[in-house]
Amino acid sequence: MSEKLVRMLSTFFYVGESPFAPGSMASVVGALIAIILSPWPLLYIAVFAIITFYGFKVSGRMEEICGEKDPSKVVIDEVSGVMIAFFCLPLQWPVIITAFFLFRAFDMFKLYPVNRFENPDFVAGLMNKMSLRNVEQHKHTAGIMMDDIIAGVYTFVVMQFAIRFAGII
Repeated sequence: MSEKLVRMLSTFFYVGESPFAPGSMASVVGALIAIILSPWPLLYIAVFAIITFYGFKVSGRMEEICGEKDPSKVVIDEVSGVMIAFFCLPLQWPVIITAFFLFRAFDMFKLYPVNRFENPDFVAGLMNKMSLRNVEQHKHTAGIMMDDIIAGVYTFVVMQFAIRFAGII
């Protein structure tokens, strides 16, 4: 895959090049995609799977290109994570806003076990236990993607409990 394509995908069509809060900007874009696709759950899942697949494919390569660990311009992980957070949520402004800020908080504060994925050796050990090949090549990619995916799962679970407790659904 060309460096230009890696840059375009990892920055989610250059959203990650934003000078102001690229992660938050990408989360907004991901939330908009989630809102637009919410009436079609199978299409939603397909788009999520494609974004996540390419996120795992390009984020580690972009890290090499930039020469830094988890560069802030790599935001495809935020789009993937926020799509998990928004899956099957009712489209009501209080729910959308709460889910968005909850996802951003989980992503920024990296609660356990999310913080474990920041350590490439932990990721490599996990991948070895799962008998995955090319551990050295993929351990940084997994770290970039997994913290946002787990933040999305945390948000999804909390929001599902919250909307039921609040009687929204």
